[in-house]
Amino acid sequence: MVLTGLADPVRARAIGGGANVRLELMNQTASATVLLESPQLTGVSVFAEMIMRGEDLAEIFADRVARGTGEPADAGAMMDLSTILLLTGQMDLGLEIQAQALAQGRTFKRIHGDGRGLTVLALVTTGGMMANTPLDFMLAGSNTTVHYVYSTLGRPFPEVVPGHDVAFLGIGQSHEADPLLDLISDGMGQWPRPLVNGFPQRISALTRDGVAALCSDLPDVYAPAVMKVSGQALKDMLDGGVEALVALPGGGFPIIIRPLGSHAGQELVRIADPEALGSYLAGHEDAEFYVSQFVDYSNADGLFRKMRIAVIDGVPFLSHLAISENWMVHYLNADMHLHESRRQEEARAMAEFETDLGPRLAPAISQLTAAFGLDYYAIDCAILPDGRLLVFEADVAMIVHAMDDTVLFPYKPAAMQKIFKAFQGMLKARAGHS
Repeated sequence: MVLTGLADPVRARAIGGGANVRLELMNQTASATVLLESPQLTGVSVFAEMIMRGEDLAEIFADRVARGTGEPADAGAMMDLSTILLLTGQMDLGLEIQAQALAQGRTFKRIHGDGRGLTVLALVTTGGMMANTPLDFMLAGSNTTVHYVYSTLGRPFPEVVPGHDVAFLGIGQSHEADPLLDLISDGMGQWPRPLVNGFPQRISALTRDGVAALCSDLPDVYAPAVMKVSGQALKDMLDGGVEALVALPGGGFPIIIRPLGSHAGQELVRIADPEALGSYLAGHEDAEFYVSQFVDYSNADGLFRKMRIAVIDGVPFLSHLAISENWMVHYLNADMHLHESRRQEEARAMAEFETDLGPRLAPAISQLTAAFGLDYYAIDCAILPDGRLLVFEADVAMIVHAMDDTVLFPYKPAAMQKIFKAFQGMLKARAGHS
């Protein structure tokens, strides 16, 4: 196997069957003997933490290149290479190496701790860091062995899977993954072990317009209506004048618009008037967009506060609180490290979540959990002046991690451990382990 694209040493140094198939568990069969030796992964959380600490990955990278180009090729090393590339923003090359690794096999093993605890089978798919539930972060501190089984449209289910205590459907909602989720929907009902989040169609329903529709009748939740529309249709509205623009969510401007499939604020823009919309659409007639009403969710001090909440078996946990002057808040662009007062506010919110904010949000979270029908999901949200929960986005693949600098954010580890312990406890409960 030749790893294409990795011959340049400068680049290396700079990085530092169908759905209704018969499923069998691997026990003592001959085929099991082969598959039990699944290539082992280092784990995305390990590399992500090294990168966050600014460590040099050149030696590790060279080792994985050597192993990945050896005879026989080490598919686990190839997947490690892919992970490093994806984490460092080299998407095309990372996905190329990922595809080469998956051509060798589709099952990989990751051992947390001593690996003597729960055995989890995670059904995942190809893509970047936001394609699947971030299990490698969520299982931090455990002794879990995870078998990652990759599914694609061409190969949705394996015929034989590693033995496991509990399975987890980890594929997140995306334009690319939705056809796969639809394809495997019937087959998930045949799974021979306890299954968590095993409802593909409920995951694929978490599109931006789908979430808005699911929240439309929830009394304690507000998710602005979302229109999925082509660039040409929006241009036709502009040509139609004021009467046609009434069809926009909220009946007019301001609106926010983003291309389908965009995440983390990419190409997300607030549009104030028809002229600005025309400029945004220039050259995008063939694109499709999500359009929704802009909601000013700033507090009395003029700052915007956006939370990420992980919901595990219906119980909410605060993953972060980002505070910013900018309406388009993401934790990375909020510059929380520059504002001690904002970090203090986040610390208080995390420390008091179980006794203050959590109980206040309990009705809204209960309504969302019933509407989504999932064992685990996360939301990006804010609180409106009337107390309702303003939901921006929901998915099963939002990044939840404990990698923030513990000197600047000393309150984070304890808060994140609550999330991880609850998640691990849910898996154990499903598996019937105490």
